[in-house]
Amino acid sequence: MFTNNFDPVAFQILSFEVRWYSLAYIVGILLGWILSKKIFIQKSYLKEKFDDYITYLILGIIIGGRLGYVIFYNFDYYLNNLTDIYKIWEGGMSFHGGVIGIIVASILYSKKYNHNPFIYMDIVALVAPIGIFFGRLANFINSELYGKITNVPWSVIFVQIDDLTRHPSQLYEAFFEGIILFVILIYFKKKNFLNIPGMISALFLIFYSIFRFSLEFFRAPDQQLGYLILNLTMGQIISLLFFLIGIYLFFLKNENTQEN
Repeated sequence: MFTNNFDPVAFQILSFEVRWYSLAYIVGILLGWILSKKIFIQKSYLKEKFDDYITYLILGIIIGGRLGYVIFYNFDYYLNNLTDIYKIWEGGMSFHGGVIGIIVASILYSKKYNHNPFIYMDIVALVAPIGIFFGRLANFINSELYGKITNVPWSVIFVQIDDLTRHPSQLYEAFFEGIILFVILIYFKKKNFLNIPGMISALFLIFYSIFRFSLEFFRAPDQQLGYLILNLTMGQIISLLFFLIGIYLFFLKNENTQEN
């Protein structure tokens, strides 16, 4: 059993607080950017455009992630408190919303140069597990998205929540959605799936959704929503939709490849 009493603030400069969650975003984006430029991007024209694309990507993550949380997880509250939508520093981001934001940003950017948006999205999909890994670690430090009550030997007491032993569901997700997902996508990249635009994106949606859906059984539901259809959480319902989209995209791209 471990007692989690971490301070969500990493350090403070005068009155300015730098939180672990912000650092997770920064480190994840920087590492993903470096790996993309140094290893995953092979075409010279794409390397030249990728730096500008990062600006679109960051905006897509922030705007999409925030609106996703507002719409999917706390719509009634924000409908009555519209000005709070802009208060991102108070917390509240949706991963699925961030994915939608990345898709929109990629489409908008690729249209400028008449590129296939999947070329950009596949690269992002390859490095996204890195950001997910650091994000889930930050969730653990912040004592948010915590797990259900359990007596397993590796259970954790989140002091900021209560004195009950719980699943460290954030660490489960960091391992499967971060490390394992990264290994899986690298395997398919080595099988030249990156040469078929859209395939890596499809595989990302499929495997992320499987891991997220499964691991949510260990996670306490969102207090403002609880359990929904078929006793599933909002995260599980959205993951099912993303899984179906991933399956459709996979077979669509595979079919197009065979025809060509």
